[in-house]
Amino acid sequence: MKSHTHYLWFNTKRRQEILDITDVVAEQVGASGVREGLVLVSAMHITASVFVNDHESGLWQDILDGLEGTIAPWAPERYRHNETGEDNAAAHLRSLTIGHEVLVPITDGKLDLGPWQRVFYGEWDGQRKKRVIVKVLGA
Repeated sequence: MKSHTHYLWFNTKRRQEILDITDVVAEQVGASGVREGLVLVSAMHITASVFVNDHESGLWQDILDGLEGTIAPWAPERYRHNETGEDNAAAHLRSLTIGHEVLVPITDGKLDLGPWQRVFYGEWDGQRKKRVIVKVLGA
């Protein structure tokens, strides 16, 4: 079995942002030499997410609006976690809701995604340095 590990670093311009990281993940799959296997892409911070969805700006705004309006509004006074001096409880809840990692199949040396699927990094408490692990495993 082959394995390959690579870290992606992000320091977003906005506190909340969605970034398409598919091409960078695909590059790491290629660099790994794995022809058949899986790639794990995982946010290594508890206020960020990795997810698979459609690359469409209206959908991204719908995701951000849904998180703000329904799931976890950015209202620091609302959360017990913020009584510790933090103000990012909503970011923790958003990460739990969206998830922090994905597994993507590798077939014939390439990401095996559906026709509209892309891999995204979701930042819910940004403007500081964070990382994502890309772990490729297979034969």
